[in-house]
Amino acid sequence: PIGKPLHNKQCYVLDAALNPVPVGVVGELYIGGLGLARGYLNRPALTAEKFVINPFYDEKNNRSSKQLYRTGDLVRWLANGSLVFIARADHQVKVRGFRIELGEIEHALTGQSEIKEAVVLAREIGDNNTQLVAYLVSSEAGQQDAELIEQVRGHLRQVLPNYMVPAAFVVLDALPLSANGKVNRHALPEPDMEALRAEYIAPQTETEIRLSEIWQQVLGLEKVGITDSFFELGGHSLLATKLVARINETFAINFPIKVFFEHNTIEKQAKLIGNNLFDETQIVIPQRNKMISNQDELEEIEL
Repeated sequence: PIGKPLHNKQCYVLDAALNPVPVGVVGELYIGGLGLARGYLNRPALTAEKFVINPFYDEKNNRSSKQLYRTGDLVRWLANGSLVFIARADHQVKVRGFRIELGEIEHALTGQSEIKEAVVLAREIGDNNTQLVAYLVSSEAGQQDAELIEQVRGHLRQVLPNYMVPAAFVVLDALPLSANGKVNRHALPEPDMEALRAEYIAPQTETEIRLSEIWQQVLGLEKVGITDSFFELGGHSLLATKLVARINETFAINFPIKVFFEHNTIEKQAKLIGNNLFDETQIVIPQRNKMISNQDELEEIEL
């Protein structure tokens, strides 16, 4: 914990829209109150970035300031009114249209007893495909990497939205450090997406082979097994849309994207296609009793 606000100072933990976040939720720390500086000398751009209008300013309160200072620190409130530092907000990235605080993922990782240290990066994997990669140092000697990754991934899916769960996990003996003792993020190895996958099971039927070729082209992989999960291969909603379009074109069907997410392996999709479950002209979704487009389904899934 970094403590409580000083007398005559106000601390706010806010989201990207400058709304207060609940106790226990990570947000950025803003400071206001008496004695707040007016800005940086001869640095108007930095001043505009770091000093923002105080949406909570109370002119009747002589301790309130018209501006807030944006610290760049990610913190959260404890129930006792203390603040806990999580990470710097400098490590914010944008992946598939989502703004993601890498420090929030790292905090969720190190909150598990099995993890001693963790670093998360956004890396280019394949053709302009930005993915989150987590680097882990286990706190338990002798634990199998695959077992650890499975436990960690399962936990993250319970506490984080899907778009914040890393596509790949790399277990290291230790994190590389720079000369000043900080984590050297540039020295972290690129993940071997092929090696991180489950045991490869080759496609057998004609439908499985054609689906495998489509998956490989869209995901930028040399081979895809029939039991490989779309999500664990780094798949996301935009790539799913491309895949579904290619599947519909190749097989002359109307494969709903919602069904794609529910049956996210080649093996499952091949069985559905082989059973001729899809009419070429329309798919009726009983729950809504009307035609539904892939874009409508995608928007519903993302909500």
